[in-house]
Amino acid sequence: MEYCLLSPARLIPTEEVNLDRVDALQAEILQAGSWTAPIAAEKGALFVMDGHHRLTVAQRLRLTTVPVVLLDYDSVRVESWRAGEMVTPAEIFAMARSGRKFPYKTTRHIFAGGLPRCDVPLQLLRQPFSTEMVPVRAAGALS
Repeated sequence: MEYCLLSPARLIPTEEVNLDRVDALQAEILQAGSWTAPIAAEKGALFVMDGHHRLTVAQRLRLTTVPVVLLDYDSVRVESWRAGEMVTPAEIFAMARSGRKFPYKTTRHIFAGGLPRCDVPLQLLRQPFSTEMVPVRAAGALS
């Protein structure tokens, strides 16, 4: 599976985040000095499937690019973290188009085979960015 480097500004969040989790994740990323998990986004509309906290960290750090895996719902299953609640891809598309967001921990995307790992130095993600999507071969799957 490949990931590409995209501007965080191109990605559309569809779910609120937990700011304590964002703070902790930001500290982890800064300490590591690299980005180790790509954001998963829908390949056509570029809304975030998984990685809302990482997107918020990227925005806080003013990164010019972030690693992103582009997927569609042919290979991704969606459900809700909330008992008795269902979420469909159509509802997620509608939320992305509306500019509103689901509450934190509403959508759960399940990726066949997991998502790839990456190891991209933060210094690289801060450099000026071309608007082209450059595919990068990933190292292995995250569990």
